[in-house]
Amino acid sequence: SSNEAAELVPSQFDIAGPSDNITEDIKTILTSLRRITSTIAEIKQGNADVLGRFASTESHLSDLDGRLMTAETEIESLALDVADLCNRLDDQENRARRNNVRILGFPEGVEQGSPTRFLGETLPALLKLPEGTDLSFEWAHCSLAPKPAPGQWPRPFVVKLLRFPVKELLLKAARELGKVEWEGHSILFFPDLSKALQDRRRLFLPVKKILREKNVKYSLFYPATLKVTYKGKTMAFGTTEKAEKFVEK
Repeated sequence: SSNEAAELVPSQFDIAGPSDNITEDIKTILTSLRRITSTIAEIKQGNADVLGRFASTESHLSDLDGRLMTAETEIESLALDVADLCNRLDDQENRARRNNVRILGFPEGVEQGSPTRFLGETLPALLKLPEGTDLSFEWAHCSLAPKPAPGQWPRPFVVKLLRFPVKELLLKAARELGKVEWEGHSILFFPDLSKALQDRRRLFLPVKKILREKNVKYSLFYPATLKVTYKGKTMAFGTTEKAEKFVEK
């Protein structure tokens, strides 16, 4: 702006020097001064407009900053709500599977269209259950996964028992036997859990391996709590981090 004003000062008077007519020279100077004054006034007005825009922009940015902080707070709150709802949903899914058992290892098609009949006849002898044990299946079926190719693991049976104690009896019997075989096939028994919970429990596998190597007694309780008995004391670990710190000692 100062350069623009300075450019108006050079005039014919400055270039050619004073003329013989002083009156004309004064008029020329006054004309230049008026032009400079007018330009300065325009510059001041322009500066005022710029300052006004700066103030408006600053106010707008301050307002946006406040709205952004509010939005971030709301997003954090919503994220906590979503996490809580996911945990509740997963808990409900696992409660619905509370009486379920997954049985892996029987060859494909061995049930001949009737899993309930086949398992009802096979499991009592296979698990050496007390005579007269009533398994009371509500239903039993093959997993809905695609039929495996030759050489792959067969699909598991998913069984729902009418009574929770019977489900616990099956799992306990399988644990006590250690190795369950049927006509040369290794049969495995698992609680039927959601994938999310299976992933949480799978995180404890490295710790469980170390505990087995050290002959330390442990159990994994629902939903995902590792209980370790060591030197007469029982400790519970809800996270793998705490369990790993314990086995590292």
